Amino acid sequence: MVLAVSRHAFLRDDLPGRDPVLSEGVVWALEDLQEAPEAIADAMSDALLLAQERSVPDPAAGWLETWEAWVVAMQSGSAMFAAAATTSESVECLIHHEMRSLPASGPRSWANAGTWINVFYLSVICRDKARLDALCEIPPSLLQASGAEFDQLLQAAEGLAPEAAPISGPEMTTKILWPVVDLFHRFVTADHDQFNRSLTNALTLHKQYWTADEGLARDARGLVAIGPLAMACLAYDAGFPVDVESEYLPKHLLKRTWVGEFTT
Repeated sequence: MVLAVSRHAFLRDDLPGRDPVLSEGVVWALEDLQEAPEAIADAMSDALLLAQERSVPDPAAGWLETWEAWVVAMQSGSAMFAAAATTSESVECLIHHEMRSLPASGPRSWANAGTWINVFYLSVICRDKARLDALCEIPPSLLQASGAEFDQLLQAAEGLAPEAAPISGPEMTTKILWPVVDLFHRFVTADHDQFNRSLTNALTLHKQYWTADEGLARDARGLVAIGPLAMACLAYDAGFPVDVESEYLPKHLLKRTWVGEFTT
């Protein structure tokens, strides 16, 4: 039986179309990498915001331009950690069809555990194994050196109650972070039926979180459930029957329609 979770109404109408492919903010950030290494964090966040905003006019991610935005967000995030971890003076990274030179940055506040998790999700969604492997080579010490709290999902994965996780408030932990841990557990234990129930629950909680007040309902970051989508992509690729449909899970991202369309 296919389960459906409707997406909440988005309380804005100033949304991007298909043109231009990237927003001015992303273009400016990518042009500024040599002079301002921190611009790579802006490139990731702006590209990800663009991808999520495009999910309103393009909820299934059927536009190539939507896929471009997701890929650039992943590429920029991956480059951020490559620059932080490199022992050379600079590192060459492919971002939006061009090899770009990023100066070595060392540990920075933006290269933290929370960002690492989001880049991991993006790499799963874009099915980029090379970037997943590179992320797994990032030493925990580099993430800790960012100055941000480090151990939230680790504690959750080790079995602490979600309310005990220290970084975010209980709403973020219970409704956004913890459900992804539960989904990953269902995935690794190959519990197909419970995976779909947990996915439905994760999307329902995601919706509750992003509709708690008007400010959240106007925030495009809630339009795609990135963590649950990443777990659903893992399950789909492993042959799980993913029996949940929702605009929080753009169909063509889940079903890897665009993978291989161009080099990522």
